[in-house]
Formats: sequence, C-alpha cells, structure tokens
Amino acid sequence: MRLDDVFARHVGLGAAFAVHVEGELVVDLWGGVADRRTGRPWTADTPVLSYSCTKAVTATVALLLVERGLFELATPVAALWPEFAAQGVTVEHLLTHQAGLPVIEEQVPVEEYGDQAAIAARLARQSPLWEPGSAHGYHALTYGFLIGEVVRRVTGKSVGDLVAAEIAGPLGLDLWLGAPDDVIARAARLSAGPRPDPSRARATTPLVAAAPLSEAEEAARDPYSLMNRALGNPGVHRLKGGANHPDLLRAGWPAMGLVTTARALSGFYRALIAGEILQPDTLRDALRPRAAGRDRVLLVDTSFGLGFMLPSEGFAPFALTAFGHAGMGGFLGLADPARGLALAYTMNEMSAAFAGGTAAWELTKAVYDAL
Repeated sequence: MRLDDVFARHVGLGAAFAVHVEGELVVDLWGGVADRRTGRPWTADTPVLSYSCTKAVTATVALLLVERGLFELATPVAALWPEFAAQGVTVEHLLTHQAGLPVIEEQVPVEEYGDQAAIAARLARQSPLWEPGSAHGYHALTYGFLIGEVVRRVTGKSVGDLVAAEIAGPLGLDLWLGAPDDVIARAARLSAGPRPDPSRARATTPLVAAAPLSEAEEAARDPYSLMNRALGNPGVHRLKGGANHPDLLRAGWPAMGLVTTARALSGFYRALIAGEILQPDTLRDALRPRAAGRDRVLLVDTSFGLGFMLPSEGFAPFALTAFGHAGMGGFLGLADPARGLALAYTMNEMSAAFAGGTAAWELTKAVYDAL
C-alpha cells in the first residue's frame, strides 16, 4: 500500500507526516485545513501544538546541561532548588517519571499559567506519592514544571530559551517552546474529533492507541483518579479555546507546549541520532531503560529512558530499537537509530484515542514495512 494513500485516508481535518532516512527527507506529506472555522489550508510550514512530543525536546535540553557538567543525573533536586522539600528526588527521577509528583495538589489559577516558576513553587512544597525511584507514573504536566525549574535555577534561562539557542536556531528547525505571535497567527487550530458512540467506545489513556485494560478504562472515567488529576491541573480546558489560547502557546510549558511542524520534529530526531545535538554516548545512555512495567498513572505498561519513551505496550511495540514520544490527540515523534529513521506526525483533529492514535501508528507501521 502506498504511504500517501494511508495518509490521505487518515488526514481528517488537517495533518502532516515527515520521514527522514539516513539523514535525507524522503517523505513530506501534508493536507487538509489548518483552521476549521476559516478553511485556511494546511501548508508545508503549518506549525501546531504537539502536546507531549514536547517532553523529548525538554529532556534533550536537560541532557545537554548534564553533558556540560552543570549537574549530574544523581544530583538531588534540592541541591539545585533549595525550596524543593521532597528529599531523595534526583534529576534522574524527574526525567524518568519516578519522582512521585505527578499531580499538582493545589489548584493552579489561570492567572498563573504564564508563570512557570510560580507553578513550580507549588510542586516544591509537596511530598511524593511514592518513594522516589521505587515506581514510575506518568508526570503528564508536572514533568515540565519540575525539569523547567531545575533548568532555570542552573542557567537562569527557560527550557524554551535553550531550545531556541541550542536546537532550533543552530539546526534551522521550526520548533518553538513559547511561540511568538507571528507563529501563533499561522498555527493550526486544534479541534475535537468525532465523538465516539458511547455504547461502543472504550476509554483510552493519553498514550495508548489500542484498547486499554479495564482498570485504565475505569480511571479515565473517574474525575478523581490519579490519571485525571495528573492531566487536569493546570487545566487547559479553563482557557477560552483550550489549547488554542494564545497565552498557552506563548507560555511554553515544557511538558506539552511545543509548537512545531512535522518536518521540524522529524528533523529534530534526525539530528539527534546523527550526533548533532547530544554526544552519541549521551544518547546511548539516555536510551537505556530506567523505568519499565506498570505505570501508576496510566495503568498500562510503559517504558522510559531519560525522558524518552521506549517500546512497550504504550509505545511502538513493533519497533524494538525505536524511541521518541507521543502526544495527546495523536501526535508522534520517533527515531530508530538501528534503521537510520526519524519521523513525525502532526494533526489538528484530536483523536479519541489520544496520543499515538490510529493514523500515526498506521503510517509508522507502513514506513517500517517499506524499509
């Protein structure tokens, strides 16, 4: 089956798919509309908020600072951030979702959404929900505020500042963590996808395309579950237009705020496996599994290196040498060093399957079948 046929079948409202093989851009597809309200077409350079695909870029910034000796993986967070009360939490625990801080217990006011340091201060006062390092659970939003504050304490700069200076700028990539107004103006507008038939639909977790286990299904329906508490504060739904609100796109939350094109996200992974961002030994160590098995938040099996998702029930189970990160709604960024492969899928019609939805995985599987 032709890859463009698979793409056309899944383009929905609007989407883009890019693939690099051995450093060359070999697939560059886009189609549909960027804004349902106006009919503005999706073009080759249409950026869009890519949700948790952001985490891989944020992790890369942290690993750059480790390379430069500004801190070590084993460094206690409190040594870099004196107000941080949770003893025993290390930088590695933050990168691997093992810190035990997946939820902000205090409600974050909308007025604070643009102040990452203030949000981080709320986390600094909390106690872990489990002994750091003893288990892992997806830190859907807190991941970014925690790592972002460590980065700010050490460098005086935000993760977004360093993405611009160290990655996007030097590599000429359309990646923004804290989008400027001209980028916001041409960004695709996210829209809800078709509502599933409630008599047939099964709830899904943010990272799994396949039908979830019953325990995860129940958690997704329970507004007080750890899963929904981790996803819901700060609540994007509290902004007019949700994730399309300009203030959120400007804020550059380091867990879910990346605005990018498919071509640029694939280009990021191309550069990463080519040794153009991190030293090869750094990346190799980052891809060593650090946390695997039952995820306390998502309630499915997940596997993480240092900020990157690794093959598991929740990510690319058919690609054993791949790594990357999916994003809520159906976004995907992935690389496979063994095959010289990098790819990315972006779209604006949010999938009922959330991240790594049917389109992303069918396209990825089609690429693997073609290699």
